[in-house]
Amino acid sequence: MSRRARIAWGITGAGHFLEDCVKLILAHEQCDVFLSRAGLQVLKLHGLYRELQDCGHEIFLDEDAAGFRATRLYGGRYDLVVIAPATSNTVAKMVAAIADGLVTSLFATAGKCKIPAVILPCDVSGEVVSTTHKGKEIRVHVRPIDQQNTEALASFEGVRVVHSPNQLAEVISNWPGPDAQSKITGG
Repeated sequence: MSRRARIAWGITGAGHFLEDCVKLILAHEQCDVFLSRAGLQVLKLHGLYRELQDCGHEIFLDEDAAGFRATRLYGGRYDLVVIAPATSNTVAKMVAAIADGLVTSLFATAGKCKIPAVILPCDVSGEVVSTTHKGKEIRVHVRPIDQQNTEALASFEGVRVVHSPNQLAEVISNWPGPDAQSKITGG
């Protein structure tokens, strides 16, 4: 029986998939949470921040210059970085190697430390049906540039892009394994 992965989990300002991602965090006892400023706002808006605070996981807020808290990845504390949900803005910044906040710095530092990363973007392709914090269903057209950025991100070494919370849960539950690196990179 393998031990459960120690996860550094980044949350951005997306409401899509948010509730499912919080459920996954709550179910995983070896997890620290890194919130972008917008991630904190959207968690509060959806009424999920208190639940996250009460679960006992360490929570880091985007309060330091250039995501200083992301340096916690140095030293082998984490086995896996998860960024879920990830906005199209965050995905674009990760593709362009812009690390100007806590979550984008978390991603950049993971690459520098060769820690595998799993990303759940909100905008993958076509049209997305999401629910607002007030319960209203909305349709969001995924722009071609957002789809291209997601495809580019999927080509990065050590990065696995998943398309649903169920896929994310499967990757996490199967980590670590004898072929964990190939599972992350999709090999």
